Amino acid sequence: MTASRKSHIGLIAAFLILIGVVAPSQIVWELRDGQSPQIVELFRQRPTRTDLRQFESRLESDCRLAQAVRPWMQYARFILFEDAGDKALVGRDGWFFYRPGVQYLTERYSPPEDLFTAITSFRDDLAKRGVKLLVMPAPNKASIYPEMLTAGAAKPVNTKTRDVLTKLSESGVEIVDLFESYDKARLAPGSPDYYLAQDSHWSPEGMRLAAEAVARRLLDSGGVEKGSVRYQMRPVTVERCGDVLRMIRVPQVEQLYKPQQMNCTQVIDAAAGQPYRDDPNSPVLVLGDSFLRIFERDEPGSGGFIAHLANNLGFGVTSIVNDGGASTLVRQQLANRPALLKGKKVVVWEFVERDIRFGTEGWQVIRMP
Repeated sequence: MTASRKSHIGLIAAFLILIGVVAPSQIVWELRDGQSPQIVELFRQRPTRTDLRQFESRLESDCRLAQAVRPWMQYARFILFEDAGDKALVGRDGWFFYRPGVQYLTERYSPPEDLFTAITSFRDDLAKRGVKLLVMPAPNKASIYPEMLTAGAAKPVNTKTRDVLTKLSESGVEIVDLFESYDKARLAPGSPDYYLAQDSHWSPEGMRLAAEAVARRLLDSGGVEKGSVRYQMRPVTVERCGDVLRMIRVPQVEQLYKPQQMNCTQVIDAAAGQPYRDDPNSPVLVLGDSFLRIFERDEPGSGGFIAHLANNLGFGVTSIVNDGGASTLVRQQLANRPALLKGKKVVVWEFVERDIRFGTEGWQVIRMP
């Protein structure tokens, strides 16, 4: 009998044992706490499908034995089969990937017309106010590092996104192509990792490359002029486990990996001696999701894309950030705060690549009042 077959049989046996002891142990715990056992509810009246589903849900959430054993079973699945749960995928050499981002790249899917309508209508609404739109999709990590997901992966893996960018460009939407920027940067000898191994987001180096690309595009196109605000850079080292590793929700798995060290740069207003703060009167408004939040609104603070864009432009910017909500929610927030568009010349709109398919609230047309 092979080791793999023995492992499978062992897991099946453990599962059957758990089935036999879960119900009795839960009854004992509930009686010890002076509670009426939940299972008694099934015999007080004729059960309906809704009642059974509610019972199952309560039992799943309240079962103490399951709460105690579940992390260890998940840990065993991770060790034996590299099963990281429903949100994470195990890559190579300690890399982890956000499952929906990989699904977007690997599953058959056609971008909806709503996507193009939402973006072009937003562009047109801004143009009526004399404001330009610059769209910047943030690449999925697997689009830039497919070889860290699986050996032998060939690029490009994001042909659907390439088609979307081409169609948007043909419709007159201005695009910052970070896919091309990262691919070129990776050709340099000794180039750093532009995405975090344990996280779904870009690294400090990847974030700085994106900020430089957008600032260069804005200044070279004449959309804005270089400002005179002087900023200073303050190196800060941050250590933490990445969001994808935490999504596994198994402390035993997290303990297998050291927190990732990130060499961040905090942006300091030289005149005030304080970390960067947004300027509501800026000619530039930035909309986006957690790619704009990381390093900016969590540790170290004032060290993310927004602050580094301001440093490259020489003036502060205005921003609206909504984790996971860049497809529609940030535009809804802007529609509710139209005064933010006063004096604006450019809106930079960032959304992560996977939101082309999985964007929260989809791609709604949001009219600016």
